[in-house]
Amino acid sequence: MNNGNIGKNVPAGEVLPRACGSCSLCCKVLRVDELHKLGGAPCPQLRSSGGGCGIHPTRPSICRAYHCLWLQGGLEDEDRPDRLGAVTDLVSEGGMTRLAIREAFPGAFDTTPRLQDIAVLFRQTMPVRISSTRDVLDPDAPYRMLLPNGDTHEVSGEWTHVTHADGTTERLRLPWLERRVRRLVVAVRRFRQRRSLPRD
Repeated sequence: MNNGNIGKNVPAGEVLPRACGSCSLCCKVLRVDELHKLGGAPCPQLRSSGGGCGIHPTRPSICRAYHCLWLQGGLEDEDRPDRLGAVTDLVSEGGMTRLAIREAFPGAFDTTPRLQDIAVLFRQTMPVRISSTRDVLDPDAPYRMLLPNGDTHEVSGEWTHVTHADGTTERLRLPWLERRVRRLVVAVRRFRQRRSLPRD
């Protein structure tokens, strides 16, 4: 299983500063092989009324190990994901750490001042990536990257629209070799996703 290096694995016996309560946004973000659940899809074990996990006492290990930034105590009390409109994580890849903001609904970041404040705070020291919980598995899904130098990258497929800190803009395309490699990677990922889909 590969969900990226997101959230935090909390040692057994360590008490987290918060409890999920009625929030279940991470139940959409995570991929859970034991439940044949793909990332970005609602979990089949979510209760239809009242929310919460229907198999919480026996939930899979990935569900037990995952803890969003709010649950770890990294955000204010009022920033619980379902209230904030996004799941937030510190993600480590290739020796770099970034803040990942996954919107619960389209436009959540642009319409939520508190999410923007969080991005400004973390952007001082690391990139901030803004995407949608619905597009976790789509390698072509557009996303936004806010960089510490003040630049903003809006990425869609092979193209990136860059807005520099001074207000100037440019549109960049991946070099041809990177485009070919990317297309191959995307094709492989799509093939694996199709094989992971539950069969009737």
